[in-house]
Amino acid sequence: MSWWRRRSIRTRLAVVASAVMALLCTAVAVFIVVMVRQAAIDDRTEQLFANAVILGAQMRRRVPDVIEGGPGQAVQVFNPAGTMVTASLDMVGKPPMTNLRPDPDAYATTTVCDGNVFPGRCMIVLAYPFHREDSVWQLNIAAPDVPWYVGSKLIVPLATGSVLLVAATAAGSYRIVGKTLQPVGAISGNLAQITASDLKHRVPVSKYRDELRELAETANRTLERAQSAVEQQLRFASDASHDLRSPLTAIRTQIEEALIDPYQADWPRTADALLDSVERMQALIGDLLQVARLDAGVIGHHEPIDLTNLVTGELERRPAKVDLRHRLTPGVTVNGSRIELTRLLNNLLDNAERHATSAVTVTLTLDAGVAVLEVRDDGEGIAPDQREAIFQRFTRLEASRARDPGGTGLGLPIARQLAQAHGGTLTAEDSPRGARFVLRLPVRTAPWPLPG
Repeated sequence: MSWWRRRSIRTRLAVVASAVMALLCTAVAVFIVVMVRQAAIDDRTEQLFANAVILGAQMRRRVPDVIEGGPGQAVQVFNPAGTMVTASLDMVGKPPMTNLRPDPDAYATTTVCDGNVFPGRCMIVLAYPFHREDSVWQLNIAAPDVPWYVGSKLIVPLATGSVLLVAATAAGSYRIVGKTLQPVGAISGNLAQITASDLKHRVPVSKYRDELRELAETANRTLERAQSAVEQQLRFASDASHDLRSPLTAIRTQIEEALIDPYQADWPRTADALLDSVERMQALIGDLLQVARLDAGVIGHHEPIDLTNLVTGELERRPAKVDLRHRLTPGVTVNGSRIELTRLLNNLLDNAERHATSAVTVTLTLDAGVAVLEVRDDGEGIAPDQREAIFQRFTRLEASRARDPGGTGLGLPIARQLAQAHGGTLTAEDSPRGARFVLRLPVRTAPWPLPG
């Protein structure tokens, strides 16, 4: 097994092809030998029957003391009482070749391998009844059995041809597989040049539309996704470090300014400023952790959630920064994680409150088996060409930076990822005034589980 594992695919396939061809050659050779042997046995039996007819005709006139059979043949003749009357020279004094007693108008054959009658050999025996003086006598005649290999004139060419065919198959398979796997070697060579810092290489694509072409195209698509993911991670790390550096710089500056003249510093005011910076860092780190969990595919346990009650509870608990209006359809149930859906809703509400002039409106409706949650504000709105850009990480429009310099630019991207993790969508859509975010989630259709 260890030898087999150390071999190349090229060698393994050549060995497998040779083994299959050897099996096929063996099967064909066995079939040929069996058919030829049976034909030889039938031919030998016909010769025995022809000689038995001739000898029977002769003994109807006279029974000789010793019978001369054909080359290699043995003969015994028995009268109606079962007594051996005459035989060939090598059968004199030996027991009967066979106990067959065919009908008077038929004959029977068998193969005998008896050490007392035929020491060290097997014979085809034919029992032939013949009529003499109104009685039925029996003539037993035997000839050597055909060996399993029939003869050297058959088995030698078969064996030689099989060996040559297997060798040709092995050589041809090794050569063909080698040419077939050449593109794989090229693909491996190109992949070996790819590093985490250099993902621009692509593997060569075969000109033939075969499995190797599909492999190369799949590898290139995978490399493109990997390059895109790495570039996204690099941008993410760069943006995160920049956003983390800003509050850290502010904290350092405030502390250094206070330490220049600690006795004259306004420490309560400095503490309030430091607390604002720490809260900004805490919010950013929380968003970064949430993004990392979503990118890793970590989602909460999904269960039946009454979305109407969840939205109602969150609206009642929020501090009144602006006028919160709502119109909610009762009994809207979805499958999801309560914590994640709450985070999604609060991200939308936080964003709406930052941009609202006076009011935020939340509506929840049902539309063809889909729960539709809308969060609208009466602020300046979002230009149509920027409605997708706001869902990119760390993207903040100028108006957003002016209203809330401490924002992280991750709230809406996290909200969209949470919506997608729940099988839904989150989009920014047209509104007569302000921004309008629409969350669509599939409604739970299965019945509520019965209590255990």
